[in-house]
Amino acid sequence: MFDSMLDTIFTGSQITASNFLMCTGLALLLGIGTALLCMYKNKYSQSFAVTLAMLPAMVAVVIMLVNGNIGAGVAVAGGFSLVRFRSAAGTAREIGMIFLAMTLGLALGMGYIGLAAVFFLVMGAFTLLLTSVQFGGRKEGERTLKITIPENLDYEGLFDDLFASYTDSCELDKVKTTNMGTLYELTYRIVLKDTAKTKEFLDGIRCRNGNLTIVCGKAELKEAL
Repeated sequence: MFDSMLDTIFTGSQITASNFLMCTGLALLLGIGTALLCMYKNKYSQSFAVTLAMLPAMVAVVIMLVNGNIGAGVAVAGGFSLVRFRSAAGTAREIGMIFLAMTLGLALGMGYIGLAAVFFLVMGAFTLLLTSVQFGGRKEGERTLKITIPENLDYEGLFDDLFASYTDSCELDKVKTTNMGTLYELTYRIVLKDTAKTKEFLDGIRCRNGNLTIVCGKAELKEAL
């Protein structure tokens, strides 16, 4: 099932039309499947989805054309590197889908049709499963809270009772000075007990920080170690 069809795809230096169309057609189908996989519960652009659908077929054809030619392989690698430096970096999921599309294209270009189909089904099911269970997702009430206070206020323990009442957890990430050192900006990572009481929580903070700026928004990603 996982044997290469390389010998049947190529006859000498010629590519038979039927096998070329079979590989290209399957590459397009798997490309569309990869694009749909990327679109599932994820933000995307139409241009990226279309490009992702075409990528396996393009890679497969390139591999067919190289067909063991070292010089052509080096030229193709150089061409791909130029495309890389002219492309904007995407999200981690988009990069993963690009690698999946290229892997499928490589497998199809080398004649491993069965392997490409099974690999796509396995990776597709695995991706859908992890997305459905929200693997690695943030907690629902997780927020990044930034509080500005005057320099004469001692921030240690200043909001502890409010945090105890409205949050399940609270961690002070960083403290920095602003406005020529006359203000402090405190950045907390919190998990709210009840998101419906966010306004009540912020009103309590405003009464203690002199009605200065408060920002409560989507939790920022922590930097990797």
